[in-house]
Amino acid sequence: MAASAQAYVRGSTVHFYEWLASGNRARLPQGPDIWICGDCHVGNLGPVANIHGDVEIQIRDFDQTVVGNPVYDLIRLGLSLAMAARGSDLPGITTAHMLEHMIEGYETAFLPRDPKNSVELNAAMPEIVKRLMRKSAGRSWKHLADERIEGVKPVIPRGRRFWQMTVEERRAIDLLFAQEQVRRLVTSLRSRDENAEIRVLDAAYWRKGCSSLGRLRFAVLAAVGAGKDERHCLMDIKEAAAPVAPRSLIGDLPLDNAHRVVEGGRELSPFLGERMLSAVLLGKAVFVRELMPQDLKIEIKQISIDNAKSIAKYLAHIVGLAHARQLSRPKRKTWLAELQHNRSKSLDAPSWLWNSVVALVAAHEAAYLNHCRRYALENSG
Repeated sequence: MAASAQAYVRGSTVHFYEWLASGNRARLPQGPDIWICGDCHVGNLGPVANIHGDVEIQIRDFDQTVVGNPVYDLIRLGLSLAMAARGSDLPGITTAHMLEHMIEGYETAFLPRDPKNSVELNAAMPEIVKRLMRKSAGRSWKHLADERIEGVKPVIPRGRRFWQMTVEERRAIDLLFAQEQVRRLVTSLRSRDENAEIRVLDAAYWRKGCSSLGRLRFAVLAAVGAGKDERHCLMDIKEAAAPVAPRSLIGDLPLDNAHRVVEGGRELSPFLGERMLSAVLLGKAVFVRELMPQDLKIEIKQISIDNAKSIAKYLAHIVGLAHARQLSRPKRKTWLAELQHNRSKSLDAPSWLWNSVVALVAAHEAAYLNHCRRYALENSG
């Protein structure tokens, strides 16, 4: 989190919602009770493959998903984009234009449309996203294996990222993969025999970011089929913790956190959601998914003024589609009217979005510097 201000934003979801819960913010519109991402920053969107091999840009993380107010996703995305602009040393006017384009892209997702039309008809795909899509389409198992487990050998290397498991943990994973529901999940890809047997080749505790510390997180290398038809796959098992994103008091939210993550994923990102399964491991609620070579995250290290506007519009449109697909046409129309209510004539972005992002940028800048100071003090000498 000390690596950059953007990294701090990604890892400080709790701080984000603490600010929203405080009284020092603009009054937010109350949107429809729908599934939201809850942690909608730039890195949580990207190319995602479905079981048939198709690839689309969709939301790709659901740890914080709840039935709640969609404005939380908009503000979190706006903060992420604003911090990306600051990291690229862009003038403040660019941030204002980004938020204008962002709300425009989001709103177009709620306009009447032919469901068969592609995303590009409503929001042009930026060049950075086109390059990522081309990269995604050209990737294979070898690319994934090289990145994740340092080669295609049927072992997971122990070291900084992967740690040795206990005998109890390995036994529990073997029992989990012996379940029929897990076998069906692993063999669900179009390229695999749905009747094939699977077996665990290796497994390790996976230290992957802040969210893996103190919780169960395992990487499992499995074999599908046998002999010349044997194929390998890498599965991710992650404990589902309670969300910090505020939930609606009206919406029906599963009590089991793994069920919550999977259900939210299927509503927000059908491509990834259909590849997920909730289960119980060592008494903990976990969700299981296969890591696909085509799954990538959008990373913005440097951004130009022109690209900033198109990226903001496009990514907000993707989020809008995830929200809109859950609503009937009359409810989409009502939410669109609410978004356009009392809009300033001089600034197209609504004041609640602008004021929220400005206040959050200031709060996160200060919090980030204090975090870096503590990190430096703890690691000095």
